[in-house]
Amino acid sequence: MINPIQNKTNTIFVHVSNLKKSAKWYGKLLNQEVDVSEVTRPVYNIQMNQYTGLTLDAGPADQEKKIIPIAYPLFNFHTEDIHQAFNYIKELGYQIESDIVEFDDFAYFNISDPDHNIIMICNG
Repeated sequence: MINPIQNKTNTIFVHVSNLKKSAKWYGKLLNQEVDVSEVTRPVYNIQMNQYTGLTLDAGPADQEKKIIPIAYPLFNFHTEDIHQAFNYIKELGYQIESDIVEFDDFAYFNISDPDHNIIMICNG
């Protein structure tokens, strides 16, 4: 049988409890204006500069999701300058979960979103 599943990621879903708050948080992180009047349940798509999308998912309007975050990053955002990115996150006042960890050719640090989902920022 031919495998119909492609070797690519289409969309990353991040489950959130407050769609408007999360849309503003991710919009600010990625330097995007978010008009919260246009943010409606169940999902909000963050504009990305690549094929893989990012969808915030709060679920049906009559239910509030209870988010149980895991202790490890869900995914990462890329940066060319890890130190500049770290300072930017500090300026935003966002929750930093780890200091910068550096290897020979790779560095990263972790932050958490309003639902305590861990997001990695890395240069590799």
